[in-house]
Formats: sequence, C-alpha cells, structure tokens
Amino acid sequence: MEDTTDGALGEGNDLDPSAVDPAPRRVRDADRSTVLWALWTTSRPDQLLLVVAVYAMGATIAVAQGAALSAGAALAGLAALLPTAASIHYANEYADYETDALTDRTPFSGGSGGLHAARLPRRLARDATLVTAAVAALVAGLLWATGALPTVAAAVLVVAAVLGWGYSLPPLALAWNGLGELDNAVLGGLLLPHYGAAALAGTFDLAVCLAVLPFTALVFVNLLATQWPDRRADAAVGKYTLPTRWSPARLRVAYVAGVVVAFGSLAALWGHAIPPLVAAATLLALPFVAWGMATYTRDEWPFPTVAAMVVAAVAQLVAWAVVAGLPARVAAFPG
Repeated sequence: MEDTTDGALGEGNDLDPSAVDPAPRRVRDADRSTVLWALWTTSRPDQLLLVVAVYAMGATIAVAQGAALSAGAALAGLAALLPTAASIHYANEYADYETDALTDRTPFSGGSGGLHAARLPRRLARDATLVTAAVAALVAGLLWATGALPTVAAAVLVVAAVLGWGYSLPPLALAWNGLGELDNAVLGGLLLPHYGAAALAGTFDLAVCLAVLPFTALVFVNLLATQWPDRRADAAVGKYTLPTRWSPARLRVAYVAGVVVAFGSLAALWGHAIPPLVAAATLLALPFVAWGMATYTRDEWPFPTVAAMVVAAVAQLVAWAVVAGLPARVAAFPG
C-alpha cells in the first residue's frame, strides 16, 4: 500500500483517544429501560432490517431458479440468522467503543452511539455478543439437527459468523488491518443472499453467486463511503481501514473500480444469470452512484452511496419476486 495514513487524513489527526468516556456507569446502576434501549440501539435495528431484505432476496432467487417455495424453511433460516447478525453487530459495537466516541456520527456512519448516549460500559456489548452468539448457535444447531436448516445453509451461516466476528474481533480483526471492506462485501453481498438461497434450495449454487455479484460490488463501495467520515477517529485508536491508509485520490479510484465491477458485471450477466427485469431494476441505483462518485472524499456525507446500495437491494428483491411469480402465488393463496 503505497499511500500513507497522512495522505488519507489530509489535514492530520488531533483526536485524543484518552478522552473516551472516562467514567461510564456500571450496568447495574442504570435502570432497566436504559439498558434495554441501549441493547436495542446497539443491535442496529436498521441494519437488521436490511439483513432481512438481503436474506429474502437470496431466498427469492432460489425460488426463481426452481426451489420450492416454503415459508417454514424461510422462517427457519431467518430464526438462525437474526441472533447471528445481532451478535455480529454487538461485537462491532464492543470493538469500536473508542472510535465511536471520537467520530462525528452520522445516520450512516460512526456506530450506533447507544452505549455512549446511555453512559454504559463496553462490557454490555461484550455480554450481548456472547449471549446472542450462544442463542444463534443453539437455534441453528437445533434447526440443523431436526432437518429444518439444510447442511449447506448451516455451513454458510457458520462461515458468515466467523467473517462477521472476525471483522471486529481478534485474532482476525480485519477491519483494523485494511481488510474490513472486502470482508464485509463478501459477507453482506455474497454470503448473506447465498444463505437465503441455501435455506430454501439446500445447495450451494454458482448461479446465485453470479446473480449477486453486482450487489456485492456495491456493498464494497458502500463500505468505502461509510468508513470515510470515521477515518480520523479510526486512526486515533489504531483502526486502520482503507480510508485511513489510502489517499483520497486512490480511494476515488477504488470507488470507481467498484462501480465498474458492479455495472460491468450487470451488463455481462444481463439475460443470463440475471434476468432482464432484475438487471433493469438495478439501474435505479445509478443516479445515486453517480452522485456518490461526484462527492466521495469531497464531503463527509455517505448518503448517496448508502442509498445506491439500499435501492439496489430493494429493487432487486422486488424484481426477483416478480420473476419468481410470487405476487401471483400470494394472490392465489386462499383466504
């Protein structure tokens, strides 16, 4: 990596990590409603909703490719997924306790802020990580043992959990070593929808990987954008993401490269792994992508790129549902 932290931070970094929440109160000294609010906030419910949407997209792709539509299988996969995703979010809140206290938080970056707003210690996020991980392991294990969760889906979920925890926590701590953006793109763009597909189809299908390739590239670009406003706080505590390591010029090149991969693969797969309706729906994200390319590293607001990813996810979910014939199936459902 030829660019340095100074090149990425531009004007330098004068944040003091020793000033982080010097006296948070103990969990037992806080009232229950405050603790519950902090747990809800740090679970990142907005991200959990997006996790559900991307999981549903994967499940819908499987149905469109010939898998049987099974509400029971879809709900079983979701039951194992949600505590796993929550545990990953809590792990991130625990690992980012210091940087989240220093950054200028936006609705799209800087952590939830739940622990600091409630003046609660980071151990609450640690304990929540362990509890939700245990619940996820128990639920997934029971569902797999009873045959409700296919072996392939269970395996994908385990890999996703390892990469999710490894994003934040040692020994991998990928987000702290310049590999977090790639890790999160693979996790959220590739493995999550493939888990949804495997929950219904019970197989690992290359066609699903190809179908979500454009979305995976957009997830990577989104990570570049959301990490940018946090670069000074991250560098202050030793979390060396790509925006702390690379110059703005190099980051913009990486951003454009991600966009080229996203829409280049979309064009290449149009009418093949990606049905024309799904491909056309993905183009709804293009105005936000163009906005993001024009403003990335030039301001601190990652909204355009976040919007591009979310619009692509929702548009593809709806389009895949139409391709799978789900509206007609729902309309024909008795009662």
